[in-house]
Amino acid sequence: MNEETPHRRRPRYAGKYPRRFDQKYKELEGNADTIARVLASGKTPAGRHVPIMVDEILEVLDPRPGQVCVDCTLGFGGHARRLLERILPTGHLIGLDADPLEISKTESALHEEGFISSAFTLRRSNFAGIHVALLGSGFSGADLVLADLGVSSMQLDNPQRGFTWKSTGPLDMRMNPSKGASAAQWLLKISTESLQEILSENSDEPNAVVLASKLAGRHLETTTDLADAIREALASEPQEEIEKAVRRVFQAVRIAVNEEFTALDTLLRHLPACLNPGGRVAIMSFHSGEDRRVKKSFQAGLRDGAYSSICKDVIRAGAAECRANPRSTAAKLRWAVRAV
Repeated sequence: MNEETPHRRRPRYAGKYPRRFDQKYKELEGNADTIARVLASGKTPAGRHVPIMVDEILEVLDPRPGQVCVDCTLGFGGHARRLLERILPTGHLIGLDADPLEISKTESALHEEGFISSAFTLRRSNFAGIHVALLGSGFSGADLVLADLGVSSMQLDNPQRGFTWKSTGPLDMRMNPSKGASAAQWLLKISTESLQEILSENSDEPNAVVLASKLAGRHLETTTDLADAIREALASEPQEEIEKAVRRVFQAVRIAVNEEFTALDTLLRHLPACLNPGGRVAIMSFHSGEDRRVKKSFQAGLRDGAYSSICKDVIRAGAAECRANPRSTAAKLRWAVRAV
């Protein structure tokens, strides 16, 4: 007679409601049914990343067996998996990610899913290091390059990484927590004039003047400290506008702390030399500052003869995907083809 497996209760936590990230979300336990219910509700499961515009990217890049592909922003490997399926058995994928905490998890996951070590090479680097990564992996150029410029859900959701204003955590925001100054240190040292310029450039913040004067040089230890300081500075504004400002400031500071625009400009400058003749590149951005850079670079490359064709219009996620994954709403996809 088979005995039924006894029901295992979740660990108890102090108080009426869970406070810690690892206690608050049941999907972190890895239960498939729980994860499926979260996805069905149109939300992204905590600690997981749902890749955006996968079908559109595959159509644009048209990956084929034997090709060399660079995923400049590996993350959880959602796009990389689909690309590997198309370029194997003879192709090779190089995955780049500056986050040492996530890249090891993704490497283990790919192995567990049956992708052999010879099929891919993972390097801890941001996308500015694409040329070095190619040469270090034994390739002179790539047939396909993908860059998803969004922050992964694993980073956004985890309060300990300091990216989110939704939960209290250390004000960090570094992709590589062991490198450079944290957001708290950066804000403490920056001048009002520099912060005003960064808020305008990195997130088109309409309240840049007021916010810069209130935030620059402040000692803010947690994400809640920063969010509250923004709300206090804009107390006379409508509540909806205040919350939008919180999101914009967090975005602007994150971009500055990680020097994301500098890395993107370096990637765009090196791209033509990193692509094989006829090679394809697809870049997905999430706000106007990134998209402007990509658009202008592709247009300049077309004029100079580096690219034979580029997209005429930006590609957006379909209505069904936007409903299923609200984080896809802001995504903008552009592509270019290297001249032969």
